Amino acid sequence: MNRRTLLGALAGTAVAVPVLSSCSSGITSLDGGGSTDSGDASSKNGVTIGTANFTENQVLGYLYAAALQAAGVKVKVRPNLGTREIVFPALKSGDIDLLPEYQGALLTYLDPKSKVSEQGEMQNALTIALPAGLQVLPYGMAADSDAFAVTRATAEKYGLTSLADLKKQNGRLTIGAAPEVKTRQAGVAGLKDVYGVEFKEFKSLDSDGPLVKGALKKGDVDVANLFTTDTDIKANDWVVLTDPLNLIPSQHIVPLIADRVADSTVRKALARLGNLLTTAQLTELNRQVDKDKKDPEDVANAYAKQHGLTKA
Repeated sequence: MNRRTLLGALAGTAVAVPVLSSCSSGITSLDGGGSTDSGDASSKNGVTIGTANFTENQVLGYLYAAALQAAGVKVKVRPNLGTREIVFPALKSGDIDLLPEYQGALLTYLDPKSKVSEQGEMQNALTIALPAGLQVLPYGMAADSDAFAVTRATAEKYGLTSLADLKKQNGRLTIGAAPEVKTRQAGVAGLKDVYGVEFKEFKSLDSDGPLVKGALKKGDVDVANLFTTDTDIKANDWVVLTDPLNLIPSQHIVPLIADRVADSTVRKALARLGNLLTTAQLTELNRQVDKDKKDPEDVANAYAKQHGLTKA
């Protein structure tokens, strides 16, 4: 999951919405919720959806596409564009119109000093932090978070159950992750700041992909940065280290969209999907792509058809 680099001074802020308390289904409603349409918002010329370079984000992008197409919106999906450091500027510049995002990761990217962790408060903070022309729509039920995992053997050898335990092994362990995790607050930088953890080595691999998971299996790394919806964690009996100091924020899925296309049709369609998709369902869709080697678009379209998101 592609996280957390400060953009620098972000000009312009949107009007804050009231802080809402979280609930099991998030701040969503079938009328689209959130801010009202801007006067010239229109999706009549279509919506271009971008995704980051990992399985789940691609699946979400195609789910967004299916939901919008069912509402009569023309869509184009540009999958696997890269990290947030690439896709966010693409959204600002107008190359794409819509991104599947993650509340906490996006907020940390925009405001690394933010200490907000509750879903409703994060929604409000995002509204304030986003540059002019962009907004977040209501977040959905499904969530996915960063996780730091070790093998069962490593956990037992070093007595690791939480991120705090890693400090006892300072200078001894190697961590594997995507390159950007080295400097992110919910990564190596934050582990040092919050937990006092220092690693022997950082190995630059991929984002919850075959490189980092293969390295963890073979013992080339001791700690791997994965995602909580990754079915390989359970399949391999890997141990996810707990986070007692709440370094890693909540990560409900949230649409990040340009004002120019955020009309009521788009809002309603994405809110309907957000109220439907659960974390367990998203995990299963990831499994179908990663394990069954199915195409992300086919998996998303099958889900949309099964759950009544598409037209008969």
